[in-house]
Amino acid sequence: MRQAGFKSILVLFATLLLATGAIADDEESKPTRDLSRLSIFAQPSISFLSFDQRKYFQNAIDTIYTEFKSQAVDAEESLYVAKQNFQKVNFCFPVTAGLQYQVMDGHFLSAGVGFIYDNESVVLSDRKNKAHNYSYTIQGVPAFLEYRIAIPGNLITLSNGGLFSVAVRWYWTLPGTEIYTTWGKLEADNKPWGAGFGVSLGYLIASWNGLNVFGDIGFSTIKVESKESFADIVPDGPTEKAKWDIGGLQLQIRMSFGLIKMPVAKLEDVVKSKDAKKVEGTAPTDTTAAPKPVEKPVENVSPDEKVAPASDAPTSDAPAAKGNAPTNEVPVSDTPAAEAADNKTAPAAKEAQPKAE
Repeated sequence: MRQAGFKSILVLFATLLLATGAIADDEESKPTRDLSRLSIFAQPSISFLSFDQRKYFQNAIDTIYTEFKSQAVDAEESLYVAKQNFQKVNFCFPVTAGLQYQVMDGHFLSAGVGFIYDNESVVLSDRKNKAHNYSYTIQGVPAFLEYRIAIPGNLITLSNGGLFSVAVRWYWTLPGTEIYTTWGKLEADNKPWGAGFGVSLGYLIASWNGLNVFGDIGFSTIKVESKESFADIVPDGPTEKAKWDIGGLQLQIRMSFGLIKMPVAKLEDVVKSKDAKKVEGTAPTDTTAAPKPVEKPVENVSPDEKVAPASDAPTSDAPAAKGNAPTNEVPVSDTPAAEAADNKTAPAAKEAQPKAE
C-alpha cells in the first residue's frame, strides 16, 4: 500500500519535471535568472528522515510477535501468528510555502513554513488469526529563514548564466511537532533559538512570465527534544528525555511566482556592469599600432640630399626614370643640380641667337 503511494508520488514528480522541461525548451522561456523582486513559492519535496529511533518501534513489534508465538498451543495456531516489519527508511513528502525577496541581483531572502508527515504502520496476527494494527507517526511543522545566492556564471563551465544557486536555512519548530503512536503521544519542546540548519544546491530549470521553477537537492538537520521519554509511547523504550531528528536528505522542486518585478533600469544597470567587468578582463587594444603618417620638414640635410615634398610637381630627375611616359609640361626643379645645368646651357643659347638672326 505504501509502496504504491510512493510510486504514484514519483510519477507525479516525473510529470512535473517533464512539464517544466517542456517549458524550458521554449525559446521565450529559456531560463537566465530570477527577475522577481518579491515572489511567493510552493515547494513539494521527497525527504528521507534521519530518524534513528525507529528501532524502538521495531523492537516492540518483535516482542509482541514473540508473545503471540508463545501463546499458540499447537502447530496450527502457530501458523496463524505472523507479522510485518517497519520499513528501515523513513521517507515522506513534505510541503513548504513562503515568501522570497531579492535584495540585489542574485541574492535572495526567504521565509517559509513546512509540514512533515510520516506514518508507519504494520499488522500482526495472533494465534486465532486476529489482526492487530500498530503504528507510529512523525509529524513536524518547521519554519525557516533562508539565504540563497546565485553562483556567478564565470565560475560554472556548464552555463553562462546565473542558473545555479546555493541556499542555507535556519529552522525553528512550531506547535504540532510531535510523535504519536498506538501506545501514546510525545510532544516536542519548541526552542525559541531554533532547532537546526540546512543547505542545498539549486538549479533554475525554467523561467516563464514571472514563474520560476528551481530543482534543489540538500540536507537538513532539525533536532527536537521533549520533556517526556520514548517509554511513554512505545513498550520497553528508553526512559531518558526523548530526542529525535526530523531533517534528512531532500529532493525539492520550488515553484515561485513573482509579485513585484525588479525595475527595468536596475536590470539594465546590472547588465552594463557585467559587460564592463568582461571588458576589464580583456587585454587592452593598441589604438596607436598604425598611426597616420605626418609630414614633417627634414632638418640638417645637405643640399644634395634634400628631397622635395610628395605634393610638389615632379622634379627634373623624373623624366630620367625608366618606363615613364613623356609629358608636355616642363619640369621645374629647385635643386642645385638643376640650377647648375641651366647655367651651363645659358651661354650656348646666347651664342645661338646671332646665328638665328
